[in-house]
Amino acid sequence: MRKRLFLGILAAAVLAAGPVRAAPIEAPGPDAPLRGTLAEAGPGSPVVLILPGSGPTDRDGDNPLGVRAAPYRRLAEALAQRGVASVRIDKRGQFGSAAAIPDANAVTLDDYARDADAWVAAIRARTGAPCVWLLGHSEGGLVALAAQRAEGVCGLVLVATPGRRLADVLKSQMRAALANAPLLERTDRVIDRIAAGERIAAADLPAPVAPLFAPELQGFLASLLPRDPARMIAQVRRPVLILQGTRDVQVGVADAQALHRANPCATLALLPNVNHVLKIVESDDRAANVAAYVDPELPLAPGVADAVAAFVTAPPATSSSCAGPLG
Repeated sequence: MRKRLFLGILAAAVLAAGPVRAAPIEAPGPDAPLRGTLAEAGPGSPVVLILPGSGPTDRDGDNPLGVRAAPYRRLAEALAQRGVASVRIDKRGQFGSAAAIPDANAVTLDDYARDADAWVAAIRARTGAPCVWLLGHSEGGLVALAAQRAEGVCGLVLVATPGRRLADVLKSQMRAALANAPLLERTDRVIDRIAAGERIAAADLPAPVAPLFAPELQGFLASLLPRDPARMIAQVRRPVLILQGTRDVQVGVADAQALHRANPCATLALLPNVNHVLKIVESDDRAANVAAYVDPELPLAPGVADAVAAFVTAPPATSSSCAGPLG
């Protein structure tokens, strides 16, 4: 059985590695190929598929709404230096995968899970790897959980992944952003109605939050909001690493602990002073935390790549109650 870990911030190791070799890679999409970047790490290396978080997040982990921290690119480079290959991707309908579907909003969580399955098959064919690790960041952790039964999945790495029903996570985020109690009550009702499968006309949405619940987004939200990650992880019989930063203002340590309670066979790794975009933030100052989202010069937090690399290169579990990697 893999142990629960508490990983402190380690001194940065000097890694004898040159520039990371990167190459384009494709997987079949609905109407046109899905596209990504393969960071190579040598023959026989384990391979991690990085599943991006919510919204228009690109393969580097950036998005046009203001995130420019490139967390996925920096993670891929750090993993390659540690002997772990990775593939980071553009979601169907977005960026390099824009031609895969006509409307990037016409998706569900299960669509993204099917794409992850396609990526696993394409990566195995390209690299010869017997299986691929699914690393999901934030909402991408839900995709990893939904795709975990696919053939050729080694196991899961859940980074900053919610541990509560997604409707409840969204309500909590609204409370952090809105001070108007009547507006919060209306927003809660909107979330509950969409989670129940209802569609709400634009004219009936509370004005300040209407863009978040626009009719064209409600199909995807209806597929996401009822999901309970704790129930999902309880069904996983492959190795799981739950990786959570203690300065994350979007997903908290309590979420990671809830996931671990639901699947005690998982490994829990808490990274002090690491925020949601995997950068170091040394205080509770929210402005400083948010500033790290838009600073492309900040390095990846020490300990993140070490934790992932150590997990995916560890020998399979031998406990009868905790399964090892499945091909």
